[in-house]
Amino acid sequence: MMAGRGRLVPCVCLGLFGVLCWVWVSFASFPDDQLPMEALDAVDRGAFQPQSALSEMEFASISSYRGPGNHDRRSNKELPILLWWSGGLFPHFPGDTERIDCATSSCLVTSNRKVQLYRRTASIIFYGTDFRAYEAPLPRLRHQTWALFHEESPMNNYILSHGPGIRLFNYTATFRRESDYPLTLQWLPSLDYLLEPVVVSLEEKNRLRTEGLAPVLYMQSHCDVPSDRNRYVQELMKYIQVDSYGKCLNNKPLPEHLEDTATATGEEAGFMNFVARYKFHLALENGLCPDYMTEKLWRPLHQGCVPVYRGSSVVADWMPNDHSAIIINNFPSPKALGEFLKRLDENDDEYAKYLEFKNPSRITNTRLLEALEAREWGVNDMSKPNYLNGYECYVCDQENARLAAERAYRKAPRKNQPPQPKMANNSHMGCPLPSPGYGQVQDLPADDGWLQIWPQDYWQSLDQAEGLESLIRHNESDPSLLWKHIQNIAVSRARGKH
Repeated sequence: MMAGRGRLVPCVCLGLFGVLCWVWVSFASFPDDQLPMEALDAVDRGAFQPQSALSEMEFASISSYRGPGNHDRRSNKELPILLWWSGGLFPHFPGDTERIDCATSSCLVTSNRKVQLYRRTASIIFYGTDFRAYEAPLPRLRHQTWALFHEESPMNNYILSHGPGIRLFNYTATFRRESDYPLTLQWLPSLDYLLEPVVVSLEEKNRLRTEGLAPVLYMQSHCDVPSDRNRYVQELMKYIQVDSYGKCLNNKPLPEHLEDTATATGEEAGFMNFVARYKFHLALENGLCPDYMTEKLWRPLHQGCVPVYRGSSVVADWMPNDHSAIIINNFPSPKALGEFLKRLDENDDEYAKYLEFKNPSRITNTRLLEALEAREWGVNDMSKPNYLNGYECYVCDQENARLAAERAYRKAPRKNQPPQPKMANNSHMGCPLPSPGYGQVQDLPADDGWLQIWPQDYWQSLDQAEGLESLIRHNESDPSLLWKHIQNIAVSRARGKH
């Protein structure tokens, strides 16, 4: 196909280039309320058609995701558009535009920002890690909703943990169970993943202990994080032997065959067998927030090791039973935790109780079982959409319902109610101010590296959230005015008027 394209004569290329330029200039020349349908149709006929033969196969949602309640027969030029604002995260390949047919309705999705002011662009989807107040699409148009997708650490963008930041969004998909499209169990592929047999038997672990292997594993190379986990682990090391690999608190080198393996979140067999030898895995997340749980928690459970966990304050809500993980926050000090781990290391019967969930009859957490059964998206499961495609379909169906309600209200206002505005709130993210991993913040020296970074980042993010909220309220079109608005808010606050 590429060789055939290379034989196209220059005049054809120039002609096509001229047509595309005309379409772009014609489209860009019209403000949002004056876009002529002729220009829209021209764009529809080009950019919004399937991009290659792959759109008829595994990458297309046209045939894969059509719900039993979807009887949408509208042409592409009649469908609402969803714009993925983060160009690097567009869950379709190839091209930058695709038609999706979802549970009850259909939409066009695109990463082409030229449609930002398009009157049919109903919603803009943002990837939380990439969302920047100083790059927001302004002015915010009244007919458009904003949707947030953020499955990563809260440390990636603390703007989203403040009320003024999260309230910018009408729909959310986050790790919080309260979000519109929860991604809480994103790192847990299935129940079978938990039920996999123990990789290294307790007898073998005990034998390795006699050869000098520590009972506790710590493996981190991301050291300067909001949870300040190294400070806690460093204190814990005073009371129990810990083998620490990676760049953080390193006291033991990795075997040569694992040194170049990208294993931070992967499950390469050699690495998995290596870490499975340890009885306990220190599983401390890089950020603390309710329902934020990663592979650091689920991987040791999968392997038949015991996670010693700090991260989500409500992690117990999702454990297989009430005796499968050791929760750091349940201990008054690293010393108390270290002494407890020593006792378990020396008592096989008590240690074995933490692995009883490997028997399906000992998984007693109905919340976990029901959530795995009910979620519509899959993890490495080709029979289900991934959560990116699932979320864009959620937004698509929500937007079509909203637009239908608006049309019905305009047609018969006495008979129909207008659609109720939808707004996210702090429960959709709402992560707390970072605190020291061990000790009190007032006891830290002024030049402490963690103290100089993360509390300031948290509060500066609030300033940016309030600044962007002010930009939108004043209908500004230039996001570079953010800093001026932040300054005005600070002055107003100092005068007691904010």
